[in-house]
Amino acid sequence: MNRTGLYIALAIAVVTGLVFGFYPELDLRISRYFHGIVDGAGNTFALRFSETLMLARDSGLKVSTILVAAAVIALVVKLVLPRHKMLMPGRAVLFLIATMALGPGLLVNVVLKETWNRPRPIDVRQLGGVETFVPWWDPRGDCGKNCSFVSGDVSGAFWTLAPAALAPPQWRAAAYGAALALGTAMSAFRVIAGGHFVSDAIFAGVFTFLIIWLAYALIYRWPRTRLSDEAVEQRIERAGRLCYKLNKRLFAIISEKP
Repeated sequence: MNRTGLYIALAIAVVTGLVFGFYPELDLRISRYFHGIVDGAGNTFALRFSETLMLARDSGLKVSTILVAAAVIALVVKLVLPRHKMLMPGRAVLFLIATMALGPGLLVNVVLKETWNRPRPIDVRQLGGVETFVPWWDPRGDCGKNCSFVSGDVSGAFWTLAPAALAPPQWRAAAYGAALALGTAMSAFRVIAGGHFVSDAIFAGVFTFLIIWLAYALIYRWPRTRLSDEAVEQRIERAGRLCYKLNKRLFAIISEKP
């Protein structure tokens, strides 16, 4: 999570924005190729029915779920048993949960997918649907909700860059490589299935990385904002004790009622 990675992500965003902004038909041209794959029942984007591809996609989604679940479990255990040492370093718990909540959660699935009304490839007229194609930068599409820009699955896959950033130094390069491979594969799955345009997938990865980069800088790097594992654990412990006291008081009030 250094400046080189930030510069690369910003460069990818600028190039993608310009190329697919000035030549939006490129999105259609790529998706049209996979639209032309038809099965015996006449279904277009027929690879979306491939059991192998769907299994690979589901397996990829489980990776990020398992990784963030470990942080959530560590947090819950600490809140329930505040005197016990955390199962995971405090900053790691905060970093993993915050980046998942802010990236794939808030930015992608709450803000963009529900307000940026770009139709999915499978829904546009040029590819057999009924909705009007719009370029990535235009939010005025026909899609009502859960729209194409950007991909939630791809964002979740690229989120694995967050736990990769916490890997031991000797394993970090391999962890980054695995995370990038997972994100790229998920991007391919969603484009092949007609669920997203290529620009949707690229921006999903870029936006997720930028949130991870900023969170890492705030929690681990920048002197004015960085935290210690002990400080985070102490705050969670105080929150756990407060919850315990509130629950105890609430239980006492309920018990006193006739």
